Amino acid sequence: MKVVEKHIVPQIQNPIRLQEYASSIFKTITTRSGIKKAIKKQLILLNRKPANTGDWIKEGQLLELLAEELPQKKIFRLQLKIIFNDNFLAVIQKPSGYPTNGNYFKTIENALPYNLENSTEKDALPYPTPVHRLDNPTSGLLLVAKTKNVQVKLNQDFEEKNIRKSYLAIVSGEIPSTGTFNSPIEGKTAATKFQLKKTFQKNDKTYSLVELFPITGRTHQIRIHLSKNGNPIVGDEVYGSSENAKGILLAAHSLAFTHPSTKKSLHFENTFPKKFEKFIG
Repeated sequence: MKVVEKHIVPQIQNPIRLQEYASSIFKTITTRSGIKKAIKKQLILLNRKPANTGDWIKEGQLLELLAEELPQKKIFRLQLKIIFNDNFLAVIQKPSGYPTNGNYFKTIENALPYNLENSTEKDALPYPTPVHRLDNPTSGLLLVAKTKNVQVKLNQDFEEKNIRKSYLAIVSGEIPSTGTFNSPIEGKTAATKFQLKKTFQKNDKTYSLVELFPITGRTHQIRIHLSKNGNPIVGDEVYGSSENAKGILLAAHSLAFTHPSTKKSLHFENTFPKKFEKFIG
């Protein structure tokens, strides 16, 4: 098995058990629970032998972290548009009609190995992996990790709201020029900022093109907030749209974040969706 990380224990002042010590020295597993799982899978070696959670650390010992060998992934041969790609992460354009991941074959996650090469870094993931998800009917920008370090850091950035996302939607009716939706979702706080881009008429009905900035990340948050405000997204039959449209008119429009490895500020903005242009006419 491939060795991801090696560490030789230096002089230590106080006795410490492996589980506690390993979480402080391995870059790709930074929590005790993660170390415990790795030990259970015999992915951590102490002096070339599988380690135990109760082992005590001593000066001069060799600790090695092994890469987990996963079953061969079934690749979904779906061509994806790549917006950005390097040895650590990628940004791709997700088409509507496919789940990001889950217990299915035709997912975006299963299509990533067909479109992206694996990282050559020591902590490379077995295959490129999305770090967030877009609903099945939602198209747009999707952020993908290629290494364990980047995956961990991007997950932290999402939790700490350091990654800024926006969505475009065409909704029924008029909407204020700017504001924030604050309706709870399933008893949990939820907030979505919005900004009106324009209103237009079609078939004697009024519609609004709006950009949305989710502050929290509840399931179907944008769709629920717009529906509760009386402005369901065109084509979203689940949340009250009665419009005849081919798919839901919601797209992940922009992503802004700091690259975990290069520390560069990155900003990506998607082209205006063709299905939006067709509806507006």
